[in-house]
Amino acid sequence: MPTAVLTDRERTAVQAYLRLLHTVRATLDGPPDAAPATVPPTVLAEAERALAGAGLAGNEDEFFELLRAWCP
Repeated sequence: MPTAVLTDRERTAVQAYLRLLHTVRATLDGPPDAAPATVPPTVLAEAERALAGAGLAGNEDEFFELLRAWCP
């Protein structure tokens, strides 16, 4: 299986996305009677900055291909 060699910016974008994903999962895994799920704006902003820095903002297909290659 080939491995993806990511640039530093691409790796930063993937890591930020994974942090965002884990935050969303943790938020949604709360008790059913809890307050509505919210994701801290800082987590969303980090992911947006990282995607923009890697040139992946607005290019979801390319980003998710990188993500699948790096973290199947």
